[in-house]
Amino acid sequence: MSLLFTRLSPEALAPTRAYDGDAGFDLYAAEAATLEPGERASVGTGIAVAIPEGQAGLVLPRSGLAARHGIALVNAPGLIDSGYRGELRVLLLNTDRRERFEVAPGDRIAQLVLVRHEAPVLVEVDALDGTVRGAAGFGSSGR
Repeated sequence: MSLLFTRLSPEALAPTRAYDGDAGFDLYAAEAATLEPGERASVGTGIAVAIPEGQAGLVLPRSGLAARHGIALVNAPGLIDSGYRGELRVLLLNTDRRERFEVAPGDRIAQLVLVRHEAPVLVEVDALDGTVRGAAGFGSSGR
């Protein structure tokens, strides 16, 4: 399988994997941004991808940015459908309460993982089958 991509700006870097076998491709900033404490920003990668039919792209946070700087993704995971051909943009959030975070072109800001998905036919029914869990929600299984 191949993942086709195109550079939309001269600053764009190709997605890379740090190690053979890594699930995610690192995504790089193609523009600078400053995130004050509690602030969010949409940062362009300067690339577009062609996600294969039957797959979806998930844009995920980088654990090092989260651990060292409190940088999270506002909509993690971000979803890229196979029909989308626009620029990949990453919605960064600075959760640090005191320090600003600077993004420079070329910084690794997120990672892209492809996953297979099914496209089921939606069928409305009068009631759903019962289960042991039922409608029990958050925290229902204990600590």
